[in-house]
Formats: sequence, C-alpha cells, structure tokens
Amino acid sequence: MRSAPMTSTRSRIRLLISAMYWLSPLCVLAQSSPPPRRTPVLVELFTSEGCSDCPPADALLAELDAKQFAPGAEAIVMSEHVTYWNHLGWRDPFSLDTMTQRQEAYVRRFGLDSAYTPQAVVDGATQFVGSDGRAMLAAVSKAAAKPKMSLTIENARWDHGTVRFAVRAEMTKGAKLFAVLAANATHSEVGRGENAGRTLHHTAVVRMLKEMDGGSADGRPLSLDFSNVQQAGKSDGEMRLVVFETDGSAGRVIAAAEQALQ
Repeated sequence: MRSAPMTSTRSRIRLLISAMYWLSPLCVLAQSSPPPRRTPVLVELFTSEGCSDCPPADALLAELDAKQFAPGAEAIVMSEHVTYWNHLGWRDPFSLDTMTQRQEAYVRRFGLDSAYTPQAVVDGATQFVGSDGRAMLAAVSKAAAKPKMSLTIENARWDHGTVRFAVRAEMTKGAKLFAVLAANATHSEVGRGENAGRTLHHTAVVRMLKEMDGGSADGRPLSLDFSNVQQAGKSDGEMRLVVFETDGSAGRVIAAAEQALQ
C-alpha cells in the first residue's frame, strides 16, 4: 500500500527531468535572441540661448538622446538654434538662418500664428512645447508604431574637412532627402540676455543642413564640405551625420538614420 506514492514520486522526477531537458534549449534561444529592432524617429527641437524657457527643453532632448526612453523608438535628435532671439541681448553662437527658415516652414504647415521656442517637432508630423516630457514621450512612442522605409548610411568618414558617405534608400515620388551635420555636444557661458550668467549645454546641435539630390540615394559617393562653415561656440566631442527622407507633399519623415563621425 505504501509503494504507490514512491512510484508516483519517481514518475514526477522523471517528468521534471525530461521537461528540463527539452526546455533548456528554448531558454538558451530566448536569452540569445536579439532585442526587437527600434523604429527611427526624428525629433527636432527649435531652441535659443536667448530664451529662458529653453534650457529645460534642451535637457529633455539630451535625456531622450542618452536614455532612449520612448518604447520601440530609436530617437534621432537634432537641436536647431533659431536667430530671432539674437537682437534681445545675446547672440546665440549656434543660431543659423537655415534653422529659422525651417521653423517658419513648420509654422505654415501646422497653421500656427507664429514661431515659438522651445518647439519640438516629431517626424515632421506633430508639434508641441519642447519641454513637455509627457507630450514628448507620447509623440515619439506614437511615431515609433508607424513603419518607416529603409535608409542606410554607408562609409561615412571625415576627409580633410569634408564628410564623405553614401546613402541607400527607396525614394518615393516627390520625396526629399536631407543630410545634416550636428555637434554631439556644445556649451556656452551666456553673458547677457534672459540666461545671463548661466552655462548652457546642448545636444546634437545642427551646424549644417543640406537638401540632397533625390537620385543620390542609390549608393553613389556623396559629400558635405564642412571646411568653410563658421565654427561658433564650444563643442565637446565628435559630430554625427543624420540623413532623413520626407514625403514631398506633407513633409512627414518617412525614413531616417544617423551615424557617428570619427
């Protein structure tokens, strides 16, 4: 009468050993599986060192770049310094007319009354106050859920003040291709204006933006001549190359990639 429990116990042990034998390869496969691929999302921040509301937005952009906190997204960030604050006591050394013009195009596209800082634009489709962390998380996460077209940067490198690279992407009808050179990190000791006395830090500061020929995304050699670009402000570290493609009719970002430049 007491032998039955012993037999039952032995059977359970055999079943457990058998299960462990068959499950162990699955555990190894699960541990070795690559993490899910993140979707590139372009995040633009229009900012200025002359604006006292901008430093919190600059810090949020830096946090997004470093921590990549939006689920499923590979946030490709760009800090775009505008010029219209420059006459109010402090000339932002990183400001560019190109950035002001780009923001003005967004003002028209979104039907806004005027430009403002700090303004964040995600994938050319959503805009909000750039220091709003909840809006940033929601917009970037939503953009990551939408599929992107493939775009790759090949052989990017410095060559005596010129960046040489190639791009492979599927260009849809009317699409536009842009290449950007951005400084990984910059800082300024602000002497006047609303931020007088502060040391301001920035991430991925755009120093050059150029629209490329739409037919150049077939792997042919491309270049950006940075040798004659005025170097303003203080840079900390290397630069990065960002390439993105936009829908020609809506300006929505449909493909993007970035690569560090050594």
